[in-house]
Order: sequence, then C-alpha cells, then structure tokens
Amino acid sequence: MTPYQYVLLRLVPRVDREEFINVGVVLYAQASGFLDAAWELDDTRVAALFPGCELDGVRSMLEHVRAVCHGDTGPGLPRLDRPGQRFGWIIAPRSTVLQPGPVHGGLCADPATELQRLLGRLVRIA
Repeated sequence: MTPYQYVLLRLVPRVDREEFINVGVVLYAQASGFLDAAWELDDTRVAALFPGCELDGVRSMLEHVRAVCHGDTGPGLPRLDRPGQRFGWIIAPRSTVLQPGPVHGGLCADPATELQRLLGRLVRIA
C-alpha cells in the first residue's frame, strides 16, 4: 500500500460569501513520485449555484493546476523541480476563485486509480 495526500479543489466564485463546490482533486504519493490532478466541471450545476461564473476561466485555472502537477513550465507556471515542491505550491492558501481545501491522507494500491475514485466520490454528483 502506498501512502498519499490529497486536496480538493474548490470553486469559490464569491470569496466574500465563502460558498463553494468541489470541482477537482489533487493527489500526491511521495513514495511513488505520483502527482496529478483530475477535475470535472458541471456547467449546469455551476450556473445554477453561481450565475455569471466565467466557466472558461475556471477551466483554464484547473488546467493550470494540472500543468503544475506535471511539472510543465512556461508563462504563469512556477519552476519547481520535485513533485513535493509542486504539491506544496498547489496546496498553499489563496484568495482566488479556485482554492485548495485542507490536506487529507490515505493509503492505496494505485495512486492513479485512487485519484479517479476520489473524484467520483467527492466531486461528481451521482
């Protein structure tokens, strides 16, 4: 079993109201060097809860997080060599529309499979 840490990515369109919905998960398993993000943005749900929310901008921010996970570099992306550094950057508190929740932990056999399980359990509405 591999230990891991994860955070939920929260969409917080109005920071002053502190209302949010979970839109993604970032999972880091240090022992295997795994760091990745998965997200699902339900346009209908977001529009019902937060009319006027700029969905294309939110998608761009979510892709930005995924790029950081993968160690991509370029304009607006940090230059961080190790997955642990990138996870630390992602989980740092921000006062923006896309915010990380608290860090949680667990054990799994396969981090990629666990990432999808967490997405299904904590983000998707069944």
